[in-house]
Amino acid sequence: MGVENGDDDYTQDGTVDLKGNPVRRSKRGGWTACFFVVVYEVFERMAYYGISSNLVIYLTEKLHQGTVSSANNVTNWVGTIWMTPILGAYFADAHLGRYLTFVIASAIYLSGMSLLTLAVSVPGLKPPECVESDMADCKKASTLQLAVFYGALYTLTVGTGGTKPNISTIGADQFDDFDPKEKGHKLSFFNWWMFSIFFGTLFANTVLVYIQDNVGWTLGYGLPTAGLAISIMIFLAGTPFYRHRVPSGSPFTRMAKVIVAALRKWNTPIPNDPKELYELDLEEYAKKGKFRIDSTPTLRFLNKACVKTGSKDPWMLCSVTQVEETKQMLRMLPILIATFVPSTMIAQVNTLFVKQGTTLDRGIGNFHIPPASLAGFVTISMLISVVMYDRFFVPTMRRLTKNPRGISLLQRMGIGLVFHIFLMMIASLIERRRLGAAKDHGVVESGGQVPLSIFILLPQFLLMGTADAFLEVAKIEFFYDQAPESMKSLGTSYSMTSLGIGNFLSSFLLSTVSRITKKHGRHGWILNNLNASHLDYYYAFFAILNLLNFFFFLVITKYYVYKAEVSDSMEVLEGQLRGMAPAATDQEESRRR
Repeated sequence: MGVENGDDDYTQDGTVDLKGNPVRRSKRGGWTACFFVVVYEVFERMAYYGISSNLVIYLTEKLHQGTVSSANNVTNWVGTIWMTPILGAYFADAHLGRYLTFVIASAIYLSGMSLLTLAVSVPGLKPPECVESDMADCKKASTLQLAVFYGALYTLTVGTGGTKPNISTIGADQFDDFDPKEKGHKLSFFNWWMFSIFFGTLFANTVLVYIQDNVGWTLGYGLPTAGLAISIMIFLAGTPFYRHRVPSGSPFTRMAKVIVAALRKWNTPIPNDPKELYELDLEEYAKKGKFRIDSTPTLRFLNKACVKTGSKDPWMLCSVTQVEETKQMLRMLPILIATFVPSTMIAQVNTLFVKQGTTLDRGIGNFHIPPASLAGFVTISMLISVVMYDRFFVPTMRRLTKNPRGISLLQRMGIGLVFHIFLMMIASLIERRRLGAAKDHGVVESGGQVPLSIFILLPQFLLMGTADAFLEVAKIEFFYDQAPESMKSLGTSYSMTSLGIGNFLSSFLLSTVSRITKKHGRHGWILNNLNASHLDYYYAFFAILNLLNFFFFLVITKYYVYKAEVSDSMEVLEGQLRGMAPAATDQEESRRR
């Protein structure tokens, strides 16, 4: 690293303070700034999972909805939660910057949480209690009650749309890619990011869920609301330590210009020498704190956008860097599609997995385990897996592969996909055992409690946590790492879009399978009475779907080309593993001058 207070102490990745001034590594960023970001996320995850983990129970027991409708309402809401980050990423990258977008969205988030707490607390805003065994006989919530409740829920989707794509990106921005030591820290950042934030998730899945089931929904929702308020104050307290990225214009407009320019010149030949393509001088990028990218042969058709034809119209002529940025975002789309199916599996944790738990013996002495609290074992499994991965697996694989990450991000994702296959196979076998016990004890038609411990569901929750440690962590890092420097928030939103579409896909599959399996007078796989259902068939269907998706993933990763690094930091780290050090790149030398 550079000399304290010398020119080399300034970051070289284009980060600035809130006033737009260059920042020193010794004064801002690094793990000091990340502390505030990570602690914020611990409390925010407590707030979010304090609502989502037990939402299906509230919809069933308090709003008197059936199995399919309550599960679909949860997945539709969670799907929207994970889709709105695309808009938050757009405003952050194009107009407001990540920090300001995050602060505004946090205020909306907190207002939605406050309204939701009122919706479950004020007697006139919730339907009366119901003691009927069949929810169809209960009095339904009024239009006003539903409007307030769902209005609050979907206000949260607006708030999280601005916070989710920017908070992890702000954290990663605190490390300078041009400094090998900080680059090394960034490689571990996403592992420890996930490790830290799941402490909040664990608290929500255990303590808050217990309070909601046994004390009351007012306190159960009031605590996460207070937690969110605390988290926002913690984030704001770290403002003097943050490094910031300057907004670089709409990423959608930049990409649209490339695609339109290429289509308008579809019959224009591409010169064999990339130097004949249109590009700005290296100094132009250095002055703006941006990065130049060399032309690549992948998606070659888009290179037509930077072929010189005499026109300077930005919808007719784009720089090589602009074209390559567009290619980077488009190249990730097949990988994004391959994550939809495992995201659908994640949606089962807070819906069908929880509903299974309601049918089993939850007693330990006089204590009754809330079904949603089993999601805490997903968190515990993930925490253990992430630590084992970072402390043991990565060092071992580094020695074998000489890769600073141990294995590539796509390899890590692939391991997670394999876990999802086995996860759903085991979930199907466990459900078959539960149904067998229901039949043996004559509680199929009555829908009564099955005399099996709720802990028979533990393997599917634990395997989900292990799968997340590989797939979800790698997914967030992959889409951040592979996105262009000027589109990092949009890249991060890809990982969230995956979860959003996965939840909508879950709703679609649940409704479709439920409808199809009831045709021609058949019993159906998914009923309000789970003892008379066939979730074992449904989970087996998911296992097959995961297997097919894994084969699709293998095909697309075979042709995926990783983007070139903007600095030589990864080469330095690889050189250290091999016992040698490479020379600095021309672009890095230009930025240092």
